[in-house]
Amino acid sequence: MMIRKPSIEEVLEIRKIIDPFVREGLMLPRSLHSLYTTIRDFWISVDDGTVRSIKGCCALHVSWSDLAEIRTLAVKKEHHGAGVGESLVRACIDEARNLGLKQVFTLTYVPDYFSKIGFHEVDKSTLPNKIWADCIHCQYFPDCREDALMIEL
Repeated sequence: MMIRKPSIEEVLEIRKIIDPFVREGLMLPRSLHSLYTTIRDFWISVDDGTVRSIKGCCALHVSWSDLAEIRTLAVKKEHHGAGVGESLVRACIDEARNLGLKQVFTLTYVPDYFSKIGFHEVDKSTLPNKIWADCIHCQYFPDCREDALMIEL
């Protein structure tokens, strides 16, 4: 398994990985426009270099001078339990460290998963207002049902 940055030609495959979780209500939808404009935020897990080999994806979005968000963690169901998701999250955390960030948070419907990686729950109201810029476009705003978790770097 290799973790690497995706190419533009892999955006459609990333969307195919995300969509089943959106349909199940486990993840918020991402438009193609959003995926293309944030492609540099993403990491993917692959077996080899081909587009069809993508097992999962995860994005690190810098929110402020000391804070980033882990977003859009999705792993194909046939690869669940194989460490793909954790490897992707750790790649994002490593990137955050290399950028000099101090904290990484996530908003998630599966807080137990992130707790096992070292994140701890925080009150959403403690997150800076800057992070809510994307949330205003969400179908659930202002009644967010996701849990907020944070890890200190």
